[in-house]
Amino acid sequence: MKPSVFDGHCDTISRLARMPMERLAGNSGKWDLDRVDCFGQQAQFFAIFWDSALPMTKSVVKREFKVFRKECKMYRDRIQHCRTAREAKDAMAQGKVAAFLSVEGAELIGCSLKGLQEAYDEGVRAVNLTWNHANALSGSHMDHPEQGLTPLGVEYVQKMQQLGMLVDVSHLSDPGFWGVMEAATKPIIASHSNSRAVFSHTRNLTDEQFTAIMKNHGVAGLNAYAAFLGEGPVTGDTLLAHLEHFLSLGWEKNVALGGDWDGCDRLPQGYTGVWSWAEFYETLLRHNYPESLVKDLFFNNLMRTVRQVCTM
Repeated sequence: MKPSVFDGHCDTISRLARMPMERLAGNSGKWDLDRVDCFGQQAQFFAIFWDSALPMTKSVVKREFKVFRKECKMYRDRIQHCRTAREAKDAMAQGKVAAFLSVEGAELIGCSLKGLQEAYDEGVRAVNLTWNHANALSGSHMDHPEQGLTPLGVEYVQKMQQLGMLVDVSHLSDPGFWGVMEAATKPIIASHSNSRAVFSHTRNLTDEQFTAIMKNHGVAGLNAYAAFLGEGPVTGDTLLAHLEHFLSLGWEKNVALGGDWDGCDRLPQGYTGVWSWAEFYETLLRHNYPESLVKDLFFNNLMRTVRQVCTM
């Protein structure tokens, strides 16, 4: 039986906006609608992303929203924009990919409550408070990493949870993370972050942060970007080491997938795209992981969090 998969992060829409001759199907990237038939049910968060230090941010973001709508319409018999777990269930029952929409860096929508509401109305259901740049909400993991949530950042988190949007702490500063945990009343996610105990990188989460997310009933998604997995040759076993460390902390219900497809230039050896999760699935079964645990990791844990938070 083909595995079901729910992946928390890819930058494919941003890539397609930069490469107008490519489509969501039949492209040369790392998330391709023609090459995901190795999965059963499938859901995916597609990120709106642009480096806000570059010019034309507003126009590029508008174009990416347009590209997402256009691609979903073009392939409407194969993929459907979803806002809730119920909509995803209905889409997958029809054999379609359930496509959720996120924004990677709140500065892309103005770091304002008005911009947040507009993004929600556009169908966005997850927002990274920062990308690599600090903004009006918080410092990031690499820009003003000592800065936590600002008063606006606290208000922003509260508004997101009121609306039914997932607060995404990947890329956030450590003080910003703890500010989110203090403000949050609903589960949050780290959509594409690995273990700092396994590989010390500021993009990865500490054991204390993992434990806080576990107590919050949220999830963290394994990131396939080799730069966040380890030094030297990075393989599927390196990725497995991050998973095993998570599980050693009691994270069976709180680990998910967030491959960062089309957002990274280096993957573990032998991995070429989102379809490589199918190989990882078989690897886990060969290592005698219980199939129920693997199914939770691949699909159920992230879908549960979406079900709990994205209710409208």
